[in-house]
Amino acid sequence: MNARVAAAELLIAVLDRGRALEDALVETQSFRALEGRDRAFARALVTAALRRLGGVNAVISRFLERPLPESAQHARALLHIGATQLLVLGTPPHAAVGETVEAANALRQARGFAKLINAVLRRVAREGAAILESLPPGADLPSWLYTRWRAAYGEEAPRMAQALLQEPPLDLTVKHDAAEWARKLDGVLTPTGSVRLLPFSLAEKGSGDERRKHARNDGGLSAAEPATTRQLNAPHPPAPSPQGRGGVEHLPGFSEGAWWVQDAAAALPARALGDVRGKRVLDLCAAPGGKTLQLAAAGAHVTAVDKSESRLKRLRENLARTQLAAEVVCADALEFRAAEQFDAVLLDAPCTSTGTLRRHPDVAWLRRPSDIRALAELQGQLLQAAAAQLKPGAPLVYAVCSLEPEEGPGIVAQALTQGWRRDPIRQGEIPGADDFLTPDGDLRTLPSRWPDIGGLDGFYVVRLLRH
Repeated sequence: MNARVAAAELLIAVLDRGRALEDALVETQSFRALEGRDRAFARALVTAALRRLGGVNAVISRFLERPLPESAQHARALLHIGATQLLVLGTPPHAAVGETVEAANALRQARGFAKLINAVLRRVAREGAAILESLPPGADLPSWLYTRWRAAYGEEAPRMAQALLQEPPLDLTVKHDAAEWARKLDGVLTPTGSVRLLPFSLAEKGSGDERRKHARNDGGLSAAEPATTRQLNAPHPPAPSPQGRGGVEHLPGFSEGAWWVQDAAAALPARALGDVRGKRVLDLCAAPGGKTLQLAAAGAHVTAVDKSESRLKRLRENLARTQLAAEVVCADALEFRAAEQFDAVLLDAPCTSTGTLRRHPDVAWLRRPSDIRALAELQGQLLQAAAAQLKPGAPLVYAVCSLEPEEGPGIVAQALTQGWRRDPIRQGEIPGADDFLTPDGDLRTLPSRWPDIGGLDGFYVVRLLRH
């Protein structure tokens, strides 16, 4: 099966059928039929196509007299995949054009558009790069979303949009001795202590001495860590790496459970609970389980609750692999009631996930403005339901991987009128996170932070207490 055809059909699944890319990877037969490098190539193609969807579409539209008919899904997707190869991946024109046209001719649904695809891609190859370069910030995002970011973040919004165009690094949370595991994995330490495996484009920037200097001066790479970094530029683990070393399951420490994959920003909410040794902690909406593993590794007695049995299966597998223990309960967090109250609660609430677009670019095109209000309503309900689970004076950490104010500060403003009070996170409380502190003592990470080491996801974290 042709990898370009598979990438096109994955794109159709996301854009025309509204499927999340992770679901489409499982459901799309043409992708499932691929193996090894072809599978990794198809995944890289569709990820890049979604990441630069708005800009690539703007280029293509310059060379079409009229849009393709709605029924021409395969032709439209192949055209976009071909243009992405030319404009984003730097594929030589003869290969990108020739093989995309060949794929169109092989597909009954696209065959009638093969000549048009050929003509448009040749123009893209000649003129497209200059057009893409001239587009304004945010051109790769839905206009409604970027308009919101401009209103909420002002001059930071263009930098946020730019950060989303870069391939993200792979972050790991380790049980013990992060510096040693950074050395073993040929990675670096982030300022907050995650082990980061950099994409090749970042790993090759500067000599080792230059990168150590940057670490000392600008708070980027850990100055204690050797500056050599490994090339790991598959768009989503566990796609095979370029060196042929395989996915994350082949890295040192995976099979013995020394670490788990978790973005550096996603590792912050659990740390906002402070010392949890010996405490009973409730992790609500827990799957896929990175925060559950953090809390268990820190010595907490964790009850992990999620309503998705399939996602909890992955959590159980990771608990077994890391040899950590937690009580796992499949239940709706709105309805779950434990026999006794907890010493702390972590609520990483369902959200629009707009803070994760660097890893999941499909989210930008699957979400709608109406989702924000609906999810904010659910988040408020979850927060109020969690109140019954807390012992008097016990903390609750509320977190979302969303950049939308309604899902973060908006929820807190509402909570402060409903019996909650803020317990500000203090300077120095979470090493390396001071730059993320808001004036109110909450944490707000943005994709544009840490630009020299690949950024991080957008998260909002607040610690609350009941009156």
